Amino acid sequence: MATVAVKPFVLRDVTLLIGEDNYEAHVSEVTFTPTVSQVSWTGLANNTVTSQTTATWTVTLGYAQDWNTADSLSQYLHDAEGTTVAVEFVPGDDQGSFDANVTLAPGSIGGTAGAFATSTVTLGCDKPVFTPAA
Repeated sequence: MATVAVKPFVLRDVTLLIGEDNYEAHVSEVTFTPTVSQVSWTGLANNTVTSQTTATWTVTLGYAQDWNTADSLSQYLHDAEGTTVAVEFVPGDDQGSFDANVTLAPGSIGGTAGAFATSTVTLGCDKPVFTPAA
């Protein structure tokens, strides 16, 4: 058995391209999440068959609300609801990149008094394709 090395990293200095624009300065979180479930069938002979579904994917974006800048992420998500766009996420130097098609949805508006207005939105997407760093 081989020992496999690990090189964990801190998520910073990322690249986040949504559609045609870079939004890494707008976000504090990018999380691609797969969801799978188990399905079972049990026959009367006490025989059970179990299978796992194919993963469905979402991407969660945590971001600062900005309703003053015409091309801010807040406004883009709000105005382009339902549009499917390409997303490229590069989590850091030498980490490779992830590409997916994402369906845009608006995030929340407003927030808590005396704090930066932030929002989190979860968008449907296809399975991210990983491209290793060159």
